Amino acid sequence: MMSDLDQNKDFKFLDNGPWDELYVLTKHWVSDLEFYRDDLMFLNHLIDKYFIWLTKPENLQMIKELKIGLQETNIMVHDLLEKVGKHRNRIGLLVEDPNKKDASIIIKEHEHLEEEIVRFVKSFRLNRKETFKLTEYVMESEELSNMIKG
Repeated sequence: MMSDLDQNKDFKFLDNGPWDELYVLTKHWVSDLEFYRDDLMFLNHLIDKYFIWLTKPENLQMIKELKIGLQETNIMVHDLLEKVGKHRNRIGLLVEDPNKKDASIIIKEHEHLEEEIVRFVKSFRLNRKETFKLTEYVMESEELSNMIKG
């Protein structure tokens, strides 16, 4: 019951704005998503760097599966950046000229994007963890660390 009251208060808050605060929040979303995008580039670079040294078929298969997961996550981040950018533009229009007709659409869109970002971050963290775990395993199993050290 208390959470229902809090949720109703949140909706009331959004109905009346403040749109400028939501606009700033989406700016933070974009910044965070750009960081994740850049980190994904690093993870892909890490995989590519060690991929060329692999000789064991099971390691090659694990790396291929990991790369597929990273590609899917990369698609997600680019999609989210585009969606958040469009959403931010809509909020910017509301900041300039509040239009109650558009407010409910913006609120639903905002909530949906927030949920998508949460799912993305979970997926990203899992892929990042798997990348480091697999890189460490592959280096040990392929004895890459000895080859790299010379």
